[in-house]
Amino acid sequence: TSGTANTLGGDGSLSLSEPGDETPDTFVFDPEHPAQTVGGNNCCSPHIVAWGPYDQRGVEMRADVLCYTSNPLESDIEVTGPIKVVLYAATDGSDTDWTAKLVDVSDTGYAQNLCDGIIRARYRDSFTEPSLLEANKVYRYEIDLAVTGNVFKKGHRIRVEVSSSNFPRFDRNHNTGNDLGTDTEMRTAHQTVQHSG
Repeated sequence: TSGTANTLGGDGSLSLSEPGDETPDTFVFDPEHPAQTVGGNNCCSPHIVAWGPYDQRGVEMRADVLCYTSNPLESDIEVTGPIKVVLYAATDGSDTDWTAKLVDVSDTGYAQNLCDGIIRARYRDSFTEPSLLEANKVYRYEIDLAVTGNVFKKGHRIRVEVSSSNFPRFDRNHNTGNDLGTDTEMRTAHQTVQHSG
């Protein structure tokens, strides 16, 4: 069995409590059908890829996007500075990508992106000495979401999206482990996100 954080309608919970024995969440990442970029810190033509804040609910309806959402906030919370997501995850591919996005969800449901990032698994330990993955082994990943400054208002919710694509902001990982510049093969990867290390 797997958890059910898939899509906006799933039960992915974001809290300060330590995780227990929750069932891992799983999804299938097909690089031929990646999750689309909707706004964000993009460059350089808004006619190709829109930039800035946008409602993320369309992306969050995808089965390959995990959504972890807090309860409505009881008071304002300011988040200012560098943001990172620590992820314990596995894939059956030789390489893959892990993406994360911080989202401010208003009391009307509008889900505004704040910042996002990506880690290519082969570079999880070093950008100069890449290493491919052992299939279905759980690795620790740090995803740098850069910086933000935001006040999550009372009644809003904090959401973190996890996926394996944010295209075309970031190029697609073919999941093969082959050379990134010349690879013409693509394979579907089965992804697992753990709730404890």
